[in-house]
Amino acid sequence: MIKTKTRKDELIEELLKEYEKPEDIIGKNGLLKELTKNLLEAAMRQELTHHLGYEKHSRGETSINARNGTSKKKINGDFGDLEISIPRDREAEFEPQIIKKHQTRWNGFDEKIISMYARGMTTRDIQGHLQEIYGVEVSPDLVSTVTEGVLEEVVKWQSRPLDSIYPIVYMDALRVKIRDDGQVKNKAVYLAIGVNMEGLKEVLGMWIEQTEGSKFWLQILTELKNRGVRDIMIACVDGLTGFPEAINSVFPQADVQLCIVHMVRNSLKFVSYKFRKEIANDLKRIYRAVNATEAEFNLKEFSAKWDEKYPMISKSWESKWDQIIPFLAYSEDIRKVIYTTNAIESLNMTLRKVIKNRASFPNDDAVKKLLYLALKNISKKWTMPIRDWGSVLNQFAIRFEGRIKI
Repeated sequence: MIKTKTRKDELIEELLKEYEKPEDIIGKNGLLKELTKNLLEAAMRQELTHHLGYEKHSRGETSINARNGTSKKKINGDFGDLEISIPRDREAEFEPQIIKKHQTRWNGFDEKIISMYARGMTTRDIQGHLQEIYGVEVSPDLVSTVTEGVLEEVVKWQSRPLDSIYPIVYMDALRVKIRDDGQVKNKAVYLAIGVNMEGLKEVLGMWIEQTEGSKFWLQILTELKNRGVRDIMIACVDGLTGFPEAINSVFPQADVQLCIVHMVRNSLKFVSYKFRKEIANDLKRIYRAVNATEAEFNLKEFSAKWDEKYPMISKSWESKWDQIIPFLAYSEDIRKVIYTTNAIESLNMTLRKVIKNRASFPNDDAVKKLLYLALKNISKKWTMPIRDWGSVLNQFAIRFEGRIKI
């Protein structure tokens, strides 16, 4: 069966008669750009005809309004800078729909700017990329304007209702340089990741404060409760002084688990490289013990062996023992999930890559915009539950009887 050419096929063939290289179609002055311009202008002329109620050169007897020439307008888009003619009416009542009044960017263009911004590209990087790829010149003010709307999203996201129960919550902070009162200061960006009942990770919020401290964490925990969180089974944290007390003042039943990786890392910080591997293996006997009794015995052995050379290691473990031993009461499945705050440390590492191109930020809002967009990108990959989550949840239901139902 021979396929009959349609009018559209014939038109495309006619348009492609002089096609020799890609630039003829998608180049700066290619056919696609010219077609876009002609189609937009034709559509707006049709819109004006509909608005006036009569065709060009056939003005109705009862019509007062009339066509009144055109005005020039530059649109930024995937095709580069495009100058188009906007038809006008004498009464200045006509507003095109395909190109809105005051619109200067084509659909999808803002999304490209936001996408590049979210990946850590600086304003200068974005300007150069758009100029090189699309032949579009953008100003720093345009980038700022496009991303400004993100702040409204941040406010809504930061105040959204949360689940009533999170079996696990990881909490940590990272440092960011922000200009404040004419000085560049190191501020703490607080982050909380919850593992919900389906075993999926979720960023619960982001907060900025001058320093990291338990008092501010208390405010954050109170906010989480006000947003609907009624219970946390296990809170995984670093060794910040006063942190466990802050957590238990808001969520009294929560088990506060100190990050074992933090403990080991801090213990090895000042150890000679010669003894590092041996001490790491001896510490492993403590946190991999069958139960708290065995772990305490192994800690005493560690102390007898190493206190003469490194007395502060055993003392640091003894001082935080109440936040270490909850870990030893859990099964192997649960231990794998909570022995480290890697979930949030991995997140922080990714965020640091995003902000590394910026020596400092002009204000807190600039940090919120960038990190929020980065968090959106990262969370798109969190589509699978934590490994063996079904088994872990069953054990949670038994251990925290009456607090969690499956």
